Amino acid sequence: MRVLVAGGGIAGTVTAMALHRAGHEAAVFEAHPSGGADAGAFLTVMHNGMDALRAIEADGPVVDASFAALGIEVVGPQGETAGPQSFDDTGRDGPRTLTRAAFYRVLQEEAGRRGIPVAHGRRLVAVKTGPDGVLVTFADGSTESGDILVGADGLRSAVRTRIDPEADEPRFTGLTVVYGYTRAEGLPAAPGLYRMIRGSRAGFGYTTAPDGATFWFARIQEAERSREELASVTPQQWREFAHERFAGDPLPCADIIAATGDEVFGDHSYDVPTTRLWSTGRMVLVGDAAHAASPSAGQGASMALEDSVVLALCLRDLPDAPSAFLAYERLRRARVEKLVAASAGQDVGEERGWAYRHHIDWNARITS
Repeated sequence: MRVLVAGGGIAGTVTAMALHRAGHEAAVFEAHPSGGADAGAFLTVMHNGMDALRAIEADGPVVDASFAALGIEVVGPQGETAGPQSFDDTGRDGPRTLTRAAFYRVLQEEAGRRGIPVAHGRRLVAVKTGPDGVLVTFADGSTESGDILVGADGLRSAVRTRIDPEADEPRFTGLTVVYGYTRAEGLPAAPGLYRMIRGSRAGFGYTTAPDGATFWFARIQEAERSREELASVTPQQWREFAHERFAGDPLPCADIIAATGDEVFGDHSYDVPTTRLWSTGRMVLVGDAAHAASPSAGQGASMALEDSVVLALCLRDLPDAPSAFLAYERLRRARVEKLVAASAGQDVGEERGWAYRHHIDWNARITS
C-alpha cells in the first residue's frame, strides 16, 4: 500500500516511519519550506510518547537531542512550594525536553535514514478519491497518487475539511502562550525539573537544561486576536507582554523574562475537543488534525505519537483501510478526547495518573 502523509511535523513523520516498519510505502509532504510551524517553541515528550517512539525504534535520536525531565515543583503566588513531584521514570526511559525545531529535525533525519521521502514546500490544495485510490494536488501544481491519505497537517488541517466540510473550527482556549530561552547567568536553576509557578495574573514554568540554558513559558489569559495581528508581534513585544504579567510578583518570573533576548515566541492556544469524522474510505486523521489539546497537560505531542503507531498497527493487521480506520478510531477516540477535556480544565494532576501509563506492544496483533 502506498500512503501519502500530509504534514511533516511530529505526527506525520512518525506515522510514515511506523507505516514503513509495518510494511507499507509512505511519503511525507510538508507545506512549510523547512519542517513545520511553531518551530520556536519547546515541548516535553512524556512517558507514553517515548513509549510510542520505542515501539518503532525511533527513541534514540530523540534522546540524543533532548534532556531528561525528572519531575515538577508547584510554586504559589507568594513563593510557597508544594515540593517536587518526581516522575515515575527518569533518564532515557522517562520524559524528555527539546525544542520543537530539534524534534522535527531529528525525526525527519531518521525518516530519511530509513529511506522515507520527506518533501517540503508541498501544500495540499485538493484531494480526489476514487475506487483506485487518492490523488492529491499541491499548490505548486504537482500531484501525487496513493492508496490512502493520512492528514497529519495539524490544528488547521486541510484534510479534516476534505473529510468533513462541516467540521468544527479549532476553539480558542483563552490562553496565549509565550516561550523563551535565555543563557543569562545568576537565574535560579531548576535542572531537569519543571518549576510551575502560579503568579497573581498568569502562569509560568521553567526548567534548566544541562548546558545552563533556561527554557521558560508563560500562559496568559487574554481576548482572541487575529492571526495577522499575532504574526506581526515582534520578539521584544512578546517579551514585554509576558513581563508585565509578572511585574511586582515576589517570584523569579519577571527576572527570567527580562534576562531573555530575542529568543521569544508567542501564539494563541487552541484545542479541538471532538472531531465528528476521523476518516472516510481513503482518508484518515492523526494528531492535532483529529484532536488538539491545550498545552496545560503537556500531552499533545505524546498523544500524536501514540496515534501514529496505533494507526500503523491497524493498517498492518486488518484486511483493508476502512476496517483499519474504524479500529484505529475505536482504540483512540475516547482516550484522546478525555485528554483534551482534562487539559481544557487544567486537571493536570489527575491526567498524570492515567495518561502516562500507556504501552504499545509492536508485536501484539490488532484483531478488529
